Amino acid sequence: MRVHLGSDHAGLDLKDHLVAWLSSHGYEPVDHGPFVYDALDDYPVFCLRAAEGVARDRAAGLDSLGVVVGGSGNGEQMAANKVVGIRCALVWSEATATLAREHNDAQMVSVGGRMHTLEEMTRFVELFLAEPFSDDERHVRRIGQLAAYESTHELPALPASAQGLGPDA
Repeated sequence: MRVHLGSDHAGLDLKDHLVAWLSSHGYEPVDHGPFVYDALDDYPVFCLRAAEGVARDRAAGLDSLGVVVGGSGNGEQMAANKVVGIRCALVWSEATATLAREHNDAQMVSVGGRMHTLEEMTRFVELFLAEPFSDDERHVRRIGQLAAYESTHELPALPASAQGLGPDA
């Protein structure tokens, strides 16, 4: 499986560690940078390229996932999610790493290099890469609603139980 990676300066060391870890575990890492430490770098430059790589591979039918890394992982996740068709989850535990794939069919995860140990973050990525999507009907339906909104910008219909309630009433 191909794994695209991008980071900011705060995630550079973890990204470099993950490139080596992925290679040693039979994955094909694709490093989109940065390649040197620059405290003033702009994470969108690297994270958007990683997300585009995942989207391009998946459109071509290739088995591909991605990881973006930052100080907190927040901005990197936001950047990756700007790429059409990409669902990038911010992970901070083993459970969130697993559920990102199992329930949300996320193609990417974002991790915070200043939030966890190297071992913890490596484990989050390991679990994410190993977990399959459940294909449970409710999760497929929800992902379909997100994809439809992404392409049409039309809100999904309210369920009958919510009719007449809230701001859409």
